[in-house]
Amino acid sequence: MKPSDSGFSWFLNNALCHVAYGVFIGLALSVTSTSLVGYLRECRSKKRKFSTRPAGCGEILDGVPGLIGNTPLVRINSLSEALGVEILGKAEVSSTPPSIRCSLLMRTGLAVIQDAERQGLLHPRTGSRIFEGTVGSTGISIATIARARPAIIMPDDVAEEKVKALLCLGAEVRRVRPASIVDQKQNMARQAALAFGLEDVAEGTEGVQFSHEIPTGSPSLVTTTTSHAQSGEMFVDNRDEDLPSKPRGFFADQFENKSNFYAHYEGTGPEIWRQTNGKLHAFVSGAGTGGTIAGVGHYIKSMNKDIKVVLADPEGSGLFNKVKYGVMYDRKEAEGTKRRHQVDTVVEGIGINRMANNVSLALPIIDDAFRITDTEAVAMSRYLVKHDGLFIGSSSACNLVACVKLVRLLGWKEGQTIVTVLCDSGTRHYSKVRTRFNDGDLDC
Repeated sequence: MKPSDSGFSWFLNNALCHVAYGVFIGLALSVTSTSLVGYLRECRSKKRKFSTRPAGCGEILDGVPGLIGNTPLVRINSLSEALGVEILGKAEVSSTPPSIRCSLLMRTGLAVIQDAERQGLLHPRTGSRIFEGTVGSTGISIATIARARPAIIMPDDVAEEKVKALLCLGAEVRRVRPASIVDQKQNMARQAALAFGLEDVAEGTEGVQFSHEIPTGSPSLVTTTTSHAQSGEMFVDNRDEDLPSKPRGFFADQFENKSNFYAHYEGTGPEIWRQTNGKLHAFVSGAGTGGTIAGVGHYIKSMNKDIKVVLADPEGSGLFNKVKYGVMYDRKEAEGTKRRHQVDTVVEGIGINRMANNVSLALPIIDDAFRITDTEAVAMSRYLVKHDGLFIGSSSACNLVACVKLVRLLGWKEGQTIVTVLCDSGTRHYSKVRTRFNDGDLDC
């Protein structure tokens, strides 16, 4: 072989080796970079994921109680994009009336009933009766969950859709004229619970003073149809073996019952914290009983004391002035100016003029409050239908108006996150809003 041939063969073999090495290294780098990109994407994806209960995927829920809670956060696109922030609504309401899916007040109703059963105050399938005074939503939750046919005491000027929903759910509805808090007839639900079964207990014991109430150690009131009479007095014998099986009258008392507060401190608040990954700047809510804003507010403040808790208060309610000036008062209560009803507004479900227990729990953690007019609430409701396809009720609209006012007041426009509650559907308020406002009265 010629030397030149030998050199050429060596060069060729060497070149082929280098090419092979290059191809191998290129493939290795390609695989490595692809894996790295995939890993980074997965990390970013995991970082964005919310810790919520998966929907579907073969999940079987335990009846109606299984439907309650773990509701989604919905971005209100039109408001978020217009203001440069993230306004998120905790979707606590279904579009199908009567709603059984995840209503905010369903949490309260479930907690009140379950706590009463755990404490032995209520027993299922005993013919017992639950009594509550409400403008509708809590009554609907109790009627949906309870295994006792409830008696709901409600004002005679609430939206007809709520009354029909209650009747469909088997509740007895007693409609009464709104009463002042100083009126002796004010708490008719409590009186109805006291009267429950009294005739059965009193039979054959004329002249005896009766008290068939069972001590509960809480604001709730429980009466029973089983008791024993003695000369001049009446007492409940807790040793009676038949006592648990006897029908009872139970006054839920959502305004004073701390089960209301804990439903949101242990449920709604932690859900919001997980869903926002703790990146929350403000929580905005109205207050009817005060349970939602108190429970959620206390929880998120325990996680980050700098998060703002803000009240949305409708016309006629005294809470706005209580937060701002320390006085529970509304100008509509001034002598000579008071309207026919104490709170005469299209907004139902929020607003109060007395210091209930759950309201007292809320006041220390509320940072600010905004007064929302009927016109603002209805205009917001119609704006969201037009721009987002969301048909929300008056309470939800109040909450969103307050979100807008808060963002403008603080000058936020750098993507801050504000969470509020979408707690009612427009389907439950349609008739009342249409009666008070014509389409031409509002500019959306």
